[in-house]
Amino acid sequence: MDDTIAAIATSAGIGAISIIRVSGNEAIKIVNSIFKGKDLNKVDSHTINYGFIMDKDKVVDEVLVSVMKSPKTYTVEDVVEINTHGGIAPTNKVLELLLKNGCRLAEPGEFTKRAFLNGRIDLTQADAVMDKINAKTDIQNDLASNTLSGKVSKLINDLRNDMIQIISNINVNIDYPEYDDVDIITNEILIPKIVNLKQRIEKILKESKNGKIIKDGIKTSIIGRPNVGKSSLLNALIEEDKAIVTDIAGTTRDIVEGQITINGILLNIIDTAGIRNTNDKVESIGVEKSLKMMEESDLILFMLNNNEVLTDDIKLLIDKIKNKKYIIIINKIDLETKLDLSNIDINKDSIIKMSLKDNIGIDELKEKIMDIFSINNIEIKDPTYISNTRSIAILEKCLISINDIEEGLNNNETIDMLELDIRNIWEELGKINGTTYEEELLDEMFKRFCLGK
Repeated sequence: MDDTIAAIATSAGIGAISIIRVSGNEAIKIVNSIFKGKDLNKVDSHTINYGFIMDKDKVVDEVLVSVMKSPKTYTVEDVVEINTHGGIAPTNKVLELLLKNGCRLAEPGEFTKRAFLNGRIDLTQADAVMDKINAKTDIQNDLASNTLSGKVSKLINDLRNDMIQIISNINVNIDYPEYDDVDIITNEILIPKIVNLKQRIEKILKESKNGKIIKDGIKTSIIGRPNVGKSSLLNALIEEDKAIVTDIAGTTRDIVEGQITINGILLNIIDTAGIRNTNDKVESIGVEKSLKMMEESDLILFMLNNNEVLTDDIKLLIDKIKNKKYIIIINKIDLETKLDLSNIDINKDSIIKMSLKDNIGIDELKEKIMDIFSINNIEIKDPTYISNTRSIAILEKCLISINDIEEGLNNNETIDMLELDIRNIWEELGKINGTTYEEELLDEMFKRFCLGK
């Protein structure tokens, strides 16, 4: 990290302003070498300075240059941001001059990576930076803000602090048994401490489901035979004519996507091709995608036609969704009833009757979705949940280990042996906030970021 990096921090294309960000020990010196105005080496920190970017004697652009000196910056290094007129040509030219004069093009996410390595943020906060960029709803933004503020980090740090107290006491007992002023850690004393840690991890994991729903939304696929009203349902939910609706079977040959929010939670809705046996090569590819989407979805809206008898292939599909979260939608209730589900093994409470033609059943469907995912119970005013898949996986691993420790204590295993297991959990938890990390993990994580972040 001894070199100075530069990258365009704003989206490519035409706009009012573009920002080129520079960070490193030589940031101010390099920018000053192509800047005509005040001597940037002498200006106060956190000031904005008017002037021109020059290519020798030629004016490249009229700019405002923000100078922010270490350590009170995003990366904890000297940072300079050049505000140019928006546009591809002037922005690229300024970046080109910076690279010619000593900067290196930043890797994706390298500014945030430097913020982490320099101790300004931890890994949970680094993740939150990307979540902030990707936020599409107010609650997603609030969740990212709370994580960025350190509230999620505190949950993990509190666990680790309590664990290190246990580890320290055990080690003192082993190494200095003559000390009378240190509590003797016995199985009876340790069991309630371990149970308390276990309950806290279980609570964080339970609430992480809410975090995942807030962050990623609910992946919802509309599944069914051709002409049951799948595309009409998508259009009705998103309140626009996005999917083509006709009476011709096989009109939808590929997935069509839309998004809505229900009580602040994003629903990613996918209208799939009608599932049926077909000789049409293109349509059959769409059917295969539909079946794959059914496996990958958080929620399946399985549509049936009230005016059609139940076929064997639909019975097989219904059997496939039993282990998923699903809602059975019986559409076209304005027509004669030919559908009979009395002999089908499904949760009858999951059935909603609907007439998309007469706009009947949409509100009931939304209520049912809220009920299935307990959306009304999700804290939306001040959400503090772990939502990162990597962190959740680590916590699940720690929970298995702490269950093993509890069992060992109940079986009167020696505490000095269990201390190693407790220490391993403590180290695993450190991977969540980056107290312990592997370089390969950092590289993979920050590749997801854009260049200027």
